Amino acid sequence: MRHIKEILRLKHQNQLSIREIARSCGIPISTVGDYIQRAQATGLIWPLPEGLSDSQLMERLSPRSDAPEAVVKPLPNWPHIREELGRKSVTLRLLWQEYRQVHPEGYGYSRFCELYERWADTLDPVLRLTHEPGKKLFVDWAGQTVPIHHPDGTLTQASIFVAVLGFSNRLFAEAFAEQQLHSWINGHVHAFEFFGGVTFAVIPDNPKTAVTRADRYEPVLHRTYQEMAEHHGTVILPARPKKPRDKAKVETGVQIAQRQILAALRDLRFFSVGELNAAIRPLIHKLNAQPFQKLDGSRDSWFETAEKAALLPLPEHRYELATWSKAKINIDYHVAVEKHYYSAPSNLVHTQVDVRLTSRSVELFLDGKRIATHVRSYQHGKFTTLPEHRPKAHQRYLEWTPSRLIEWARSVGPQCALVVEKILLSKPHPEQGFRSCLGLLRLGKGFGNARLEAAARRALHHQTCSYQSIKSILETRLDQEPEQAELSLKSPTHENVRGQTYYH
Repeated sequence: MRHIKEILRLKHQNQLSIREIARSCGIPISTVGDYIQRAQATGLIWPLPEGLSDSQLMERLSPRSDAPEAVVKPLPNWPHIREELGRKSVTLRLLWQEYRQVHPEGYGYSRFCELYERWADTLDPVLRLTHEPGKKLFVDWAGQTVPIHHPDGTLTQASIFVAVLGFSNRLFAEAFAEQQLHSWINGHVHAFEFFGGVTFAVIPDNPKTAVTRADRYEPVLHRTYQEMAEHHGTVILPARPKKPRDKAKVETGVQIAQRQILAALRDLRFFSVGELNAAIRPLIHKLNAQPFQKLDGSRDSWFETAEKAALLPLPEHRYELATWSKAKINIDYHVAVEKHYYSAPSNLVHTQVDVRLTSRSVELFLDGKRIATHVRSYQHGKFTTLPEHRPKAHQRYLEWTPSRLIEWARSVGPQCALVVEKILLSKPHPEQGFRSCLGLLRLGKGFGNARLEAAARRALHHQTCSYQSIKSILETRLDQEPEQAELSLKSPTHENVRGQTYYH
């Protein structure tokens, strides 16, 4: 269901083609087209109606009996298209619009571009692709690393994250201590902030932090990476495996960054990643302001005049890195996350849930619905429990406190209050005596407060202040015997009958 929702978002919010959606979601093109047609048939658009559950969404997207007939579309004149692209200010979009004027039933723009690229690849192996302003951002790690010298004498290698805009070629670079998921995500977030906006699509290679299963037709994105893209309103379109020309922009950008930034720092020694980034920033600004060799203007001027306004706005709140995992709700209605235990609704015991973990919060999801939210705790072996997650019996039990128990006992009588106090004081922790005191409360409901008070008086006299003792007194009706009988139960005083010589 997450894929279906993502298909509708990318179709209606990002206006992507079916093929681009299929590459982003890692599912077949035919499946994407099928779900879009089903959604159109039932009137579903993005955003989905509030309160629509996954099961209701699936019901509305039930299979259709009719199938669309295949339509043969006319092919454009590719040699003419290539010739026209050589003329000043002529773009593929303009040529596509002219093609659709002649053939209204012809290919859509994304399919038109894809077919042209496929045809051009057969003629010119070094074809330069034309990118629209604000359309794509190409990202990758540079192959060259920078040594970081630590005070303890150890040496580590910092990795350089590089991002290049498709139209203006404006470049962003940042050093990270390693190439783990949080560095990969933060690199994107910082790049978007550097450009002041978000492109419609991001083109990465196939690292594990981006693609969990690389495939030419159905790549599977890392869930955190996908979530970051959704937060920014963009789409991830991984390059095809072993096809570097799919991301030629960033390949060239990496080469430029290594030659004009890292090479300029080759004789310097850095003692932290922050110190390295402080040295990289002015070189980035210098590179982007540098005039092109064979074109008018610079990366900055192209960006300011044409690409900046075409970018999507930054989200209102900065993306917070989240990792996803799965966990099972234990019999004590808690799940273990990073050695800490967080509560979930008690009626979901033994259910497997999705866990979303950030630096500040822990969220539990079941079938795409959030069922619990907690403030993250870093105390190992401890429990974080919400009262509403406990069973009703547990909730009523935890409402009692020592002072409340004593106050209830006073309403029964002073002897009962003394028994409760003795029970609580006899335990290392007062909470350990709660169960016994609550047992007395139950006895009072069954035998009456008057009998309970009398049984408490007898238990105090014999120094047997416990739940079991008072229960026995009530069940054997000893509480109803007169108090004088208790006082007369003394051994009689008399002389030694046998005499002391009897034991010699």
